[in-house]
Parts: sequence; structure tokens; C-alpha cells
Amino acid sequence: MLRRTLIAVGAALTLALAACGGGDSSEETTNTESASKLVVIITPSPDNVFFKAEQDAAKAQAEKLGYETLVLSHDDDPTKQSQEIDTAISRKAAAIILDNAGADASVAAIQRAKDAKIPTFLIDREINKTGVAVAQIVSNNAQGAGLGGQEFAKLMGGKGEYAELTGKPTDTNAGVRSQGYHGILDQYPDLKMVAQQTANWDQAEALSKTQTILQAHPNIKGIIAGNDTMALGAYAAVQAAKKDVIVVGFDGSPDVVNSILKDGIKATVLQPASKIAEMAVDQADAYIKTGKADQPEKQSIDCVLVNPDNAKSVTNFAVTGS
Repeated sequence: MLRRTLIAVGAALTLALAACGGGDSSEETTNTESASKLVVIITPSPDNVFFKAEQDAAKAQAEKLGYETLVLSHDDDPTKQSQEIDTAISRKAAAIILDNAGADASVAAIQRAKDAKIPTFLIDREINKTGVAVAQIVSNNAQGAGLGGQEFAKLMGGKGEYAELTGKPTDTNAGVRSQGYHGILDQYPDLKMVAQQTANWDQAEALSKTQTILQAHPNIKGIIAGNDTMALGAYAAVQAAKKDVIVVGFDGSPDVVNSILKDGIKATVLQPASKIAEMAVDQADAYIKTGKADQPEKQSIDCVLVNPDNAKSVTNFAVTGS
């Protein structure tokens, strides 16, 4: 009888221990699964339609692949971006999709994510270090600026005074685009740049800077801008001054495409924002599943010139029917 009792007690203890062990294992699996389903998407302010397109495309693609998403905006503030990356780390995100707030200022926060075993996939903007992010997928800004510079020189007839509005000095793209423009424009001895000012990618600042430029240089014939937001500000200033000045931008934003169709702004260079965001999510998904990158870190996607010839076929940062 005693032997039977001991066997029964032992069996009960074994079952209890197994149940405890099973509960811990189940909880651990649930936590892992929960973490693996979250993709955090961080971009500059969605008030800019380009960044809104990135957010929407990344979110839609991630959810299509079965992930939960958290969409945040750093407003080009590295401190805010750092806090948002810390949020992704604390939430044990599976991956971060990031359009960063500075080529140098973003490195430390991305490194923290890497140290926490959370891979980061950069879109639109590069950082000044490799081996920290898993991928840096950007538009081919040099190629795109070459297209924009060629079109601008053509519109200008190869001569006349012009001004350039550049983007944020902390953004690698600003310098690359300016260099790309000048790689073309400086070949024309009769094209004379009379002003070059940063408007920090901002429409209101571009309007104000352009007003000052127009007053200082009444014979100006053209303005080439580092992005469409600044091009819109420049064109508003040109209209207010009732001047016939050629304006060319860079991005392919819907507002500028509409302006081109109305014979306002003359051209822009389309960045495939939605395509790049979707690519980043697809690569993040592959990395999450395999633990390996299936593409090189640095990836460059060609841009497309948009002018009256093809503007009707451009929708939401993509050329349809191509």
C-alpha cells in the first residue's frame, strides 16, 4: 500500500512539474511570436507627402506579410528618433524600417538596435557608416540629379542666370543632388549660378529665400531645387512676383506633377518612394525568417524624369503602365 501511495505521489509531482514547465515554455513562445510580429516604421513628418507615401507603403506591405506595425515620425529631430528607436527596442520589434534624421546623428541609435538584435533597414537616406544597418536602400540621387540637371539646362537654353535651393546640410542626399546638378550645369559656360542657399527641404523657407533671391537678382531665369517641397515654395514666390522663371524640383510629388500638367513647375525627378519602402519590408521579412540578408547593404534605385511628356502617367511616386 505504501509503495502504491509513493508511486501515486511521484506521478502527481511529475505531472505538476511538467505542467509548470509547459506553462513557461508556452509563455516564452508567445512572447517570441509577439515580438517577431512587430515592424516599427520611422520616417520624417508625414505632412510631407513623400514621407507619407513611404509610411503607407511600408505599413501596407508589412501587414500584407502578416506583421503588426507601429508607425512613428521623428520630424528630423535626432533626439526624438533616438527615443523612438528605444521604443522599438523595448517593444522587442522584429525589425525597424527607417528614413533617418541625419547621416551622422543616427548611427548610435541604429547601433543600439543592432546590439539588441533588432535589424534596421534604411530607406531614402543613407548614414555615414556601413555594417550597422542591414540595408540602405536609396534612390540613385546622383543619376536622378543628372536627369534633372540635363532637363534644367535644356529648359534654360543653355544660358542665363539661375539659383539653386539646397536641402539640409546634415542630409547626405542634399550634397549628392547638388553635386549631380553641377556635374551637368557647370559644363555650360553661359549658365551662371548667382545664388545658392539652403532652404532645409522646407516650403515656407524656400518661398522666403526665393523672394530675397528674386529681389537681389531681377534677371534670374531659373531655379533648381533639391526637392519638390522647396520647388513649390520657389514657384509660389515666382508667381507672387509675377515673373517668368523656370522651376525644376526633385521627388515626383503629386502637387508638383499637377503643377507640371498645368504648365507651372516645368519638371521634377521621381523617386520611387513606395517601391523602396516595400523593398525594405520584403528584405526585413526575409531577414527575420532566415537571419541573413539576401541583398547587399547598399542598394541604389534609379529615378525617372517627369515632364509634360509623361506627367499624366505618374501617380503616388510611381510611373504607371511602365
